[in-house]
Amino acid sequence: MIPAHAEAAAQWARLGGALALLAIDPGGLGGLWLRARSGPVREAAVAALPVLPLPLRRLHPGIGDEALFGGVDLAATLAEGRVVTRPGLLAEPAALMLPMAERCPTGLAARLAGTLDAHRHALIALDEGAEPEESLPSALADRLAFHIDLSDLRWRDCPGFVFDAAALAAARALLPEVRLPDHAAEDLVAVGLRLGIASLRAPLLAARAARAEAALAGRAEAAVEDLTRAVELVLVPRATRFPEAEAPEDQPPPEPEPPESPEPPPEAEGEEQQSPGEIPQEILLEAAKALLPPDLLERLAGAKPARGSKGSGAGAARRGNRRGRPLPARHGRPSGEARVDLVATLRNAAPWQPLRRAHATDPDRPLHIRMGDIRLRRFEEKSDRLLIFAVDASGSAAFARLAEAKGAVELLLAEAYARRDHVALVAFRGQQAELLLPPTRSLVQTKRRLAQLPGGGGTPLAAGLRAALQVALQARGRGMTPTVALLTDGRANIALDGAADRARAAEDAQVLARSLRAQGVPGLVIDMGARPERALRNLAAEMACPYLALPRADAGRLSAAVSAALE
Repeated sequence: MIPAHAEAAAQWARLGGALALLAIDPGGLGGLWLRARSGPVREAAVAALPVLPLPLRRLHPGIGDEALFGGVDLAATLAEGRVVTRPGLLAEPAALMLPMAERCPTGLAARLAGTLDAHRHALIALDEGAEPEESLPSALADRLAFHIDLSDLRWRDCPGFVFDAAALAAARALLPEVRLPDHAAEDLVAVGLRLGIASLRAPLLAARAARAEAALAGRAEAAVEDLTRAVELVLVPRATRFPEAEAPEDQPPPEPEPPESPEPPPEAEGEEQQSPGEIPQEILLEAAKALLPPDLLERLAGAKPARGSKGSGAGAARRGNRRGRPLPARHGRPSGEARVDLVATLRNAAPWQPLRRAHATDPDRPLHIRMGDIRLRRFEEKSDRLLIFAVDASGSAAFARLAEAKGAVELLLAEAYARRDHVALVAFRGQQAELLLPPTRSLVQTKRRLAQLPGGGGTPLAAGLRAALQVALQARGRGMTPTVALLTDGRANIALDGAADRARAAEDAQVLARSLRAQGVPGLVIDMGARPERALRNLAAEMACPYLALPRADAGRLSAAVSAALE
């Protein structure tokens, strides 16, 4: 077991090595993903960033295209009476520092990824995520060579860095002449494959890191120790599995050894024992095994998938499907995502017109607008709420449950016109689930669809949850906020594949419940059985949602319970 202080010192040393290589080839290596909460440890790491040979430029997760790529300088245009453009932050090579990188929206991640592909800029992504699912978008993480996690370090574990500026400058001058040995690229790809790294950018970045390490050591060709260092800094943090102990299955079996000879032929002088490229790959793989944390599998099992395009992770923007209520205008800079409130701008500029005409070079101009006068329109965007009823239509009590669900849906729809709610109905029985009522606010359509509902058969609870999840994801894509209300007695006996197996049916239902929680879909589990079922209570825990036992609930009580639970 490695002591905690030794592991902290090793992680801090890896950060120093990554910064040194990044100072030699900032554009080629892409940058650094630094995961650490705001505090003295992260400040100590940020204090070492001036070693990079590029000017530091701080970005914001909400930065617009005009600030990035440039555009019309509205203040200078208004002052001079002609169109004046200004360059953006990406006009010149720079080291872009992105705080709160876990909140980086998809659009900004795509723009920065395209910028990094040009190999002119470097990105320092400061990830402050508190949970595993709060992380840098994968499009950016894939393009940054170094991934360093300082979350478990303390201030006393960070002694600071001392870089030799002359040595770094000499390494930058030598870097174009450094080459990789034969088979080095193949070895890095093979090691990445054995570590479970699917992206080909990782071995390419490792090759660049090996060349930078060789340049720092003054070598014109990367040696085995340079490749090993590149594996440590680039490939090991990306590993998703331990490399197999045995050879891959697609390799041919080893040839049988020849019988021993009493007088083996002498080896020729200077003859190499093994062909080039065989030793480095094994050495690199053994080095990777030694550097992998022993709890890698536990970390990967406990971590959720990286945040996607929308609806997951801290700071994920909530997109409304209608404009919402207007809010008071505020001062700001116009961009492609914000519109100017003309009336508020003129109202703010009107009191200053006499003073501005008196000091203007062209007093005959009818209106003098300054940048401080600009006011932007704002709206409080809201999403329509969708209640998805997943109703158990199996067994002898199916008709009673469907009647209760029908009455509850109609009662909720009566209030939908005031609250702008939508309602959908999924019924599951036999071996499958069926969407009986798509998301709607039409009371007439609801009564027509609910007039005749079939019942009886098995209880495919997992199929009902899967159908509800599909409806929820489709509704979220249209800007709605879905919520799933599950009505069942909890006696699942049909698995997802249609087999009559209670154990597999319960296991499939648990998997779908975790899927609903992973997608961030809120829910409610209503136990309609004569006696409360512990399995349904556990299912609600997997969904991270409330559990209600309502064995004899009529439509009115059911509607009131759903409304109270979802407020």
